[in-house]
Amino acid sequence: MDRSLLWRAALVQLLAVAALSLLLGLALPHSFFEDWGFLAGPGAWIACAAFTARVLDLPLAPTLTGAALAGLPSLLFVVVGLHWAGAVVAVGLFALWCARVARDPDLPAQAI
Repeated sequence: MDRSLLWRAALVQLLAVAALSLLLGLALPHSFFEDWGFLAGPGAWIACAAFTARVLDLPLAPTLTGAALAGLPSLLFVVVGLHWAGAVVAVGLFALWCARVARDPDLPAQAI
């Protein structure tokens, strides 16, 4: 595991998610998120993960696989009304995945 990359992945993903959330929150009405948040949230998460992969020069497919897997536990937080706590957990899990992918780019193939 590449610890330096772990912290960089966490920081880039956290900043990307925060920036995109702020922009979308300012640009769209609250009702949009009530109606379409179930699609917009995961889409934004994956877009931010693609950005993180690009910034950190990580392979795209394994990084997006990790983003999808890291996002699954956050669903529990959403269900209990702690959306942003779930996002923090997802960022941590995603960063761990990225740190591992940096050392082993074939990780998704081995994990399946």
